[in-house]
Amino acid sequence: MGLMTRAFFMIAMVACLTSVAHAIAGQATFYTPPYVPSSCYGFEDRGVMILAANSGLFNNRAACGQRYRVSCTSRTNDGVLQPCTGRSVDVTVVDLCPGCNPNQVDLSREAFQVIANPDAGRINIEYNRI
Repeated sequence: MGLMTRAFFMIAMVACLTSVAHAIAGQATFYTPPYVPSSCYGFEDRGVMILAANSGLFNNRAACGQRYRVSCTSRTNDGVLQPCTGRSVDVTVVDLCPGCNPNQVDLSREAFQVIANPDAGRINIEYNRI
C-alpha cells in the first residue's frame, strides 16, 4: 500500500507541475460595459465573463471564442495591498485590446472582480487556455 500511495503522490505532483508550466504570466486590467460591439462577435452578446486580448494573443481574430482560466497572483502597485481573492475565473475571448501590452489582457469588470478587488485597477495574473 505504501508503494501505491507514493506512486499516486508522484503522479499528482507531476500533473500539478505540468499545469503550472503552461500558465502564462502577465497583467490584467478591466473594462466596463457596454461590451458590444466586439471585434469577434459584433453586436452578439457573449455574456460578461469575457476577455479582450492583446494583439499577439488575439492573432487577427484567431483567438475569438477561446477560453482561458485566469488567476490573480499579486498586486502591481501600492494602492491595494491584498487585491487577490484566491479564486480563478473562466473567460472567453471576445475582443481586441489595442492598448494592451504584450503580456496584458483586459477583463470585463465582472470577471476581474471575481479574482481581485477592482480598486486595484491592475494586477499580476497567470492564465492558461482551457
